[in-house]
Amino acid sequence: MKRNILIVGAGGVAHVSAHKFAQNNDLFGNIYLTSRSIKDCQEIIESIERKNSYKDPSNKIKISQIDALNTGAVIEKIKEWNISITLNTASAFCNMSILEACIAAKSAYIDTAIHEDPDKVCEDPPWYANHEWKRSAKCQQNGVTAILSAGFDPGVVNAYAAYAQKHYFDSIDTIDIMDVNAGSHGRYFATNFDPEINFREFCKVWTWIDKEWVCKPVHSEKMIYDFPVVGKQPIYLTGHDELHSLSKNLNANSIRFWMGFSDHYINCFNVLTNIGLLSEKPIKTAEGLEVVPLKVVKACLPNPKSLAIDYTGNTCIGDLIVGIKNGRKRMLFIYNICDHKACYNEVESQAISYTAGVPPVAAAILIARGDWDIKKMVNVEELDPDPFIELLNNMGLITETIETSYSKMKAVKTNGGKK
Repeated sequence: MKRNILIVGAGGVAHVSAHKFAQNNDLFGNIYLTSRSIKDCQEIIESIERKNSYKDPSNKIKISQIDALNTGAVIEKIKEWNISITLNTASAFCNMSILEACIAAKSAYIDTAIHEDPDKVCEDPPWYANHEWKRSAKCQQNGVTAILSAGFDPGVVNAYAAYAQKHYFDSIDTIDIMDVNAGSHGRYFATNFDPEINFREFCKVWTWIDKEWVCKPVHSEKMIYDFPVVGKQPIYLTGHDELHSLSKNLNANSIRFWMGFSDHYINCFNVLTNIGLLSEKPIKTAEGLEVVPLKVVKACLPNPKSLAIDYTGNTCIGDLIVGIKNGRKRMLFIYNICDHKACYNEVESQAISYTAGVPPVAAAILIARGDWDIKKMVNVEELDPDPFIELLNNMGLITETIETSYSKMKAVKTNGGKK
């Protein structure tokens, strides 16, 4: 029997995932898309129709409205529609309510990023232990498959690390996960994902060095790396989700995450930070109105989905891995290049949403056919990476691997964004 799918959320990632489910709808039963905004759901369906994404035109995606923070409402939908696999692409604030609903209703669960507590920013590591892993036993007791953070980073980069460990190294010393967007959207300033979630990441930098957690100031370490296709790009040491599971599941000495930012982005970020506009704490205006500065900034910035039509250039995301094979040291870069215009032409999206929205659909396919239906909670690196990477190669995200060297890296001094 083909398995029914529920997509929760209707943002940029959901937009891509819905297109990819439509392109592969012969593998599934009924597919449902639900969100707080029925208008956003309708716009996704209209995009799917414009691009003729349905492989089987008779199996169209059905839409409805839901509050994803209401666990009871999510349980009701899962049971009403006999959902076997739930893909959570909603706000990261909704992760636990949707996960609890999947556990209760016995639906497989997939998300693309770690849970966010509205009252806590950059919690102490390991982050998954603060929320997700506390529900691991319940997943196993109920026979529920839960695959955490199955986007690109986190997600595919976790699979790259597992793939490297399986095929290319006897032991791994260092993993440097690097994400650069060498593209332009033509706006003065914008974020590629929800600005509120995006800026909350940049409060402090937790990184894994010599098998210990180390905390560093934001943007305090910078280097220039010579990437394939996109060339030399500035990248900054940043805290990120995947470090927190990889440090537990892979025996690597150091695991770091580097994000690419232009000088203009850093300047804008520093100004917003230094005048308090990126604070998540409520303040009162002179008129007595209570506002959250970060939410005000979010309201002022472009909707990330609106950037797609003007985006040009490429993203490059991958793992630079150093280790030993057959007694000799080697360095590999396992990566993907994604073109903004090609993504727009296919699914009316930009590459950042595309790279995050395709992998969870591949994960759903692997659950549906049994490869990854493991009836417990896991992070991506705990699963066999081979079928995942093979599927992605056929779904628009091609993996490349090259031998490389430290000569492509150049350290740069920075003041860490201080005043």
